[in-house]
Amino acid sequence: MSILSMSIFLAQQQFHEIAPPVDYSFVPTWMILLASFVGLCLIGLIVWFFTRKRKPEQPPKLPREIALEKLESISGEIETTNPYLFSIRVSDILRRYVTNQYALPVTRQTSVEFLTALAKSSPFSTNEKSLLEDFLNRCDLIKFARYEATSADSRLLLEEATRFVKGEQLALA
Repeated sequence: MSILSMSIFLAQQQFHEIAPPVDYSFVPTWMILLASFVGLCLIGLIVWFFTRKRKPEQPPKLPREIALEKLESISGEIETTNPYLFSIRVSDILRRYVTNQYALPVTRQTSVEFLTALAKSSPFSTNEKSLLEDFLNRCDLIKFARYEATSADSRLLLEEATRFVKGEQLALA
């Protein structure tokens, strides 16, 4: 052997291969991942719980508010809807309002039956009774007598229904 090869051999024996990194963690990796997942889920659950809880519950809408919203929503359809169909829609809204607000069986009675029952005992004032009677007579005329109604008649029905629903509010104002 030559001196050069001998010096290379000795140099190789002095230097060792680099050892791989040693895992010195006391907790397994899967436990770290699991704990992170559970922690994030808990944080998300807490945030969700508090954001959901902070929203105040909306009180249910009163029958008057519902009726006024529906009357307002169909007001734009006066010119485009057939007066016969419009009178049915307005009449249905007003009948549902009276049924829900005053617990009167308006939806199961004819106009004549309802007005007869109102004459005996009624939660309505004299003005409200006359307004309701006029409204129901106009609706019956359009629906059953096939009166050739115009958009002006539809507008009048809508105004009467709106005034009736706002009845107490107008009296207080």
